[in-house]
Amino acid sequence: MERLWSPWRLAYVTGAGGGRSDRCIFCDAALESSRDDLVLVRTPLSYVLLNRYPYNNGHLMVVPNRHVASLASSTPEELSDLIRLTRHAEIALAEAYTPQGINAGINVGRPAGAGIVDHLHVHLVPRWTGDTSFITVVGNVRVLPEELMQTGARLRPIFERLSRTNA
Repeated sequence: MERLWSPWRLAYVTGAGGGRSDRCIFCDAALESSRDDLVLVRTPLSYVLLNRYPYNNGHLMVVPNRHVASLASSTPEELSDLIRLTRHAEIALAEAYTPQGINAGINVGRPAGAGIVDHLHVHLVPRWTGDTSFITVVGNVRVLPEELMQTGARLRPIFERLSRTNA
């Protein structure tokens, strides 16, 4: 039997090491003083973050800085910034990974699939035909060929360029 090791997930599944707590991980990452290497770009109202436990390489989240649970609770300015950064995320993923598609979605509430219920966020997941292989279906395991820091290094310059051009 072949084994796939993912020791970085132990803290998450056991709740140790900050994987599960009463603090909001998105509020922590939104702080300017945060040195989270997973944050790719910040604006005054929102930011783009690599998903620490991605479905595919390049899995991003666009998050408002303010702790708000829904689109309905967001201000028009927050919504505009959230969509602008979501657009930038789509452009960056298309340029860096050339996916055949991108899942973009918002899960509002636990029954809808939200893992972090009280802080709105948009997921963007690059997709390719056949990217869900037998290992995912049979073994309930994902195989990701790129480490998160490599993903960040690939995407960060694109976001910096998009921010400068105000696209």
